[in-house]
Order: sequence, then structure tokens, then C-alpha cells
Amino acid sequence: MISRRSFLITGTGGLLAGCDAVDSSGIGKSILSTGDDAHKFLQRSITDRAALAREFRADQMSPKFRVNGTANPNTPDYAAHAANRFADWRLKVDGLVQRPLSISLADLRAMPQRAQITRHDCVEGWSAIGKWQGPHLARILDLAGLRQSAKFIVFHCADAIGGAPYYESIDLIDAYHPQTIMAWAMNDAPLSVGHGAPVRLRVERQLGYKHAKYVMRIEAVASLAGIHKGGGGLWEDRSGYEWYAGI
Repeated sequence: MISRRSFLITGTGGLLAGCDAVDSSGIGKSILSTGDDAHKFLQRSITDRAALAREFRADQMSPKFRVNGTANPNTPDYAAHAANRFADWRLKVDGLVQRPLSISLADLRAMPQRAQITRHDCVEGWSAIGKWQGPHLARILDLAGLRQSAKFIVFHCADAIGGAPYYESIDLIDAYHPQTIMAWAMNDAPLSVGHGAPVRLRVERQLGYKHAKYVMRIEAVASLAGIHKGGGGLWEDRSGYEWYAGI
């Protein structure tokens, strides 16, 4: 079977060499945007919604893991947090929740943890295997208490690309997947700035651009229509990437 990742990378004759290349190509945008609903329907129909992404042994981890996307948000606010080792940083959880939260990094580290060694598949055509650790996103959402009208979870980030704030979103099926975590550690060390400190999303059955870095706020919403340009993520808005990037 041809995987979605293989289709994106090789089936297009190498067209999708990078985000900027796709961004400047009307054909690329069309390829990425068509079939989104069909792909989601097929994957959700033929696979167990809780099926796990493959996990690897420690000796299979990549010796070098590239930094994807932004290498440093380079904003005054983020720089202050980084200089203070994120001691005063708080993760906000709000929107359609019963109990809005403001969670410290220490709070996240004190929650029950999941560690997983998985492969990161980037739409640019590279992969790397790394170890990630953090609490389940489901645990955080349950603490906040989602309202019945909540359908999507939006991740607002500290970085921006081309002047547009980075954000991403997933639905509740992926939010409650057992491998979906808010990772604060990578390869048994706190996340570096390049890899998204202090916290990034790991949603292991999705392509790399869905794994939002520098997460500052988690918002539960009923619809994505009112969030920025309504595509559900920066790359979806800017370049027509599929909102559902399941692999």
C-alpha cells in the first residue's frame, strides 16, 4: 500500500521539496488540499481510531534530529521566558471548558507521564526517530472539563512565520489518542529552544507540521471557522496543506 507520506513525497515527483516550494506552487496547493476529506474518511474507516503509531527501541533512535519549522520564536516575551528557564511560563487552557487552567511547567512534569520513541515524518521529505515525554493531552483536557459543544482543540504558539502566528488544531479523536502528549522532554532532556521549548504537541499519527511547537495556549472550540483564516493551522491557511495530515 502506498502511504500518504510516500504519495506526498515521491508520488508528486519531488515537487514538495519544502514548505516554501509548496507555498509558491498552485499545483502543490491543489495536491495538498484535494482528497483531505477522503483521506480522513478512509483512515478513520479502515483503522482503529486508537491504533498506535509504531514505536521503536532506544538503539533505533536517530543520532541527529533536525529542527523543523521555526528554530527560535525570537520575541521579547519568549526570550524572557527562555532566559528564566520557563520558571514563570504558564500554559493556558481555555475556550469551551468548564474550568480554565493556567499550568506551570512544574505542574506538567508532575502529571502522570508517557514516554514514547516514535518517528517524526516531515512533509519536506525527511524522517527522524526520537523519544518524547509528557502528560497525555487528554489528562489536561479532562482537568479543564470540555463542554459538550467543543469539537476541536487549537494550539496557539509563540512563533510566527511570515508575520502570521503559528497555530494548529486537531479533533477530539486525535486529542484523546493514547499517544497524543504535550511533550516537555526529548531524548531524556528538557526540550531545547529549537525543538519547541517549553512544550510541544506530539500527535504521532499525523505529519510533522501538526506537531505544534512553543505551545502557549490550548483552546477548545466548536468550529475552526473563526480562527485566523479558518483552515485550522498556519500552513493550512497559508499553503493549502491538508488539515487532516494522518499517516
